[in-house]
Amino acid sequence: MSLKAVKALLRLTVLIGMACGSAPGWAAEGSTVAGPIGGTDIRSAFHAAPGLYGALITGASNVYQLRDGAGVPRAGLDAVRIDAAVAGLALVYVPDVKLFDGSISFLAVSGGGTVCGQIVSANPRRCKTGLGDFYTEASWSRFFGFTRPSQEKGAAPIRQGLAISAGLGVMWPIGLYDSRVQASNGVTVGSNTRDVAPSIALTYTTPPLLAEGTEFSAKIYLNNYARNPATDYTSGRNLNTDFAISEHIGRWQVGVAGYYLNQFEDDVRGGVPIAPDGRRSQVLALGPLLNYDMPEHKAAIKFKFRTSVFAYNTAMVSAFYLTFAKKLE
Repeated sequence: MSLKAVKALLRLTVLIGMACGSAPGWAAEGSTVAGPIGGTDIRSAFHAAPGLYGALITGASNVYQLRDGAGVPRAGLDAVRIDAAVAGLALVYVPDVKLFDGSISFLAVSGGGTVCGQIVSANPRRCKTGLGDFYTEASWSRFFGFTRPSQEKGAAPIRQGLAISAGLGVMWPIGLYDSRVQASNGVTVGSNTRDVAPSIALTYTTPPLLAEGTEFSAKIYLNNYARNPATDYTSGRNLNTDFAISEHIGRWQVGVAGYYLNQFEDDVRGGVPIAPDGRRSQVLALGPLLNYDMPEHKAAIKFKFRTSVFAYNTAMVSAFYLTFAKKLE
């Protein structure tokens, strides 16, 4: 297969979120989606108490198939396997101020890692290691409910009721990027594309029904991409929803998390939509989530696994993330 043909096919490629993106899916040339490494899930509309918080996030993911607009494996790609390992740091600052009876929060996430991959047998497997893109977000949150104690002694209190949030995030394209290796092997760490994404989030926790309260949480990002100057390629806008349904059980929170992405604008190159379908992508991924609170240490640890259920004009991906978060001051 010629390099030109491979480049055309790789406009479909959805790579691993090696930088700070939530990494569910990209229509073209590795464009990330907004959000922290691993995405959002439980308590997504809540802000923590005023203070400074830090988190260490690690993860690994595997692209095992690239699918076309019909949702079937892309013809001509006979050796698809792209593996990634990522680590990142997140800082969250919640000032002790009120705005419209709510709180404000500022998030910054930086990460990097190694991506190794191959998509056609004619090109040997290659790896890239480096810094990923940088993500920042400012948000506002308000809680309409009350806080009640857990039934388990020493566990964190539970916020019952509805919380809403609105924010604005930016993915800054500072990560390692090589368009040639991306085209030949499907490998890139950074995206070389800025993404500006307003978001809204809702979290609702019920009274104790199954255990100590069932939580429904979702955060929706509207991703708006700039042109990739290296390739003259612009990914179409999409809506990306991170969601989780979980149960509070003492110090534990157990449930299912996932994401759904739907692209509603065509990808274009040089102002011309990509044939035959604008490379519009759609993907759903699901998996288990487990969180353990340690209120005596003002800390928590969370594990999440997810895998693609279906994918159109994007990749089938399996990934896990482990996060340790703690209040710093």
